[in-house]
Amino acid sequence: MSQNREEVLVRVADLKKHFPIMRGMIFKRQTGSVRAVDGVSFDIFRGETLGLVGESGCGKSTTGRTILQLYRPTAGAVHFEGVNLAELDGSQLNHMRRRMQMIFQDPYASLDPRMTVGRIVSEPLDIHGVASGKARQERVQELLDLVGLSPYFVNRYPHEFSGGQRQRIGVARALALNPDFIICDEPISALDVSIQAQVVNLLEDLQGRLGLTYLFIAHDLSMVRHISDRMAVMYLGKIVELADRVELYEHPQHPYTQALLSAVPIPHPAADAKRQEIILEGEVPSPAHPPLGCNFNTRCPRVMDICLQSEPEFKDVGGGHCVACWLM
Repeated sequence: MSQNREEVLVRVADLKKHFPIMRGMIFKRQTGSVRAVDGVSFDIFRGETLGLVGESGCGKSTTGRTILQLYRPTAGAVHFEGVNLAELDGSQLNHMRRRMQMIFQDPYASLDPRMTVGRIVSEPLDIHGVASGKARQERVQELLDLVGLSPYFVNRYPHEFSGGQRQRIGVARALALNPDFIICDEPISALDVSIQAQVVNLLEDLQGRLGLTYLFIAHDLSMVRHISDRMAVMYLGKIVELADRVELYEHPQHPYTQALLSAVPIPHPAADAKRQEIILEGEVPSPAHPPLGCNFNTRCPRVMDICLQSEPEFKDVGGGHCVACWLM
């Protein structure tokens, strides 16, 4: 894990993605919206891995897809090397997408069962017209070898592979166009625990060899701590805390982050026995009807009057440690 704090590769500024709620059988009208991503801002430095964590449904995957413009943002900007992707369309956006790729969560659903491995890995090359004929075949074999698969697998189909091997095929496909930035959308959550470490080690090795930059989305805090340089914690469409991984684990500031980390088992019996788990009461509010003020005020054990009235500012409390909380 290496990073260059002098160079911002991706800058996300007040990014929002709201999905309309429509009513009516014939004359459909919008009656509201689901605020899946609701004003997210952060930087990703070239060569680093930024981990994005939070409960299921908090907007992590939608954030990733909106950064890549798979979902067009409702508002805000995504700057890639200074170019606002939200303002691009057609061929301009298609050209920029060659430098940004995604590794999807489910290796069983993300690979077309009717296509051979060779066709799956070479599809980005075909779409962007990068290589054909013998050059394409050689590139596919090179990519398979790069991710630890035999080049002789090109004529096999996805059902002939294990989950870990399928995810390696997905990684090879993501690397086909030599991208600079890859969003890893929970790439290990559907895999056996024994295979997860192999895939994470592969991603780290590829980052070192190819100079890749990752946004690593996950809910496994231990794995995110292992692979990430910095970590961002998301709750109900908003980033509530962002810091260096060691700083975040040793000095969590936001009550939600403290609750999440209190549930992580410690691999030492004596220390784990002293761990005091913080139990959050109630359910996560609907993103269609978030509470007034701080989004976390319905479950926060330290809620104050101001939390019910005003949204806290996401601010730096020192050393790049940013928190959105009225306690700060």
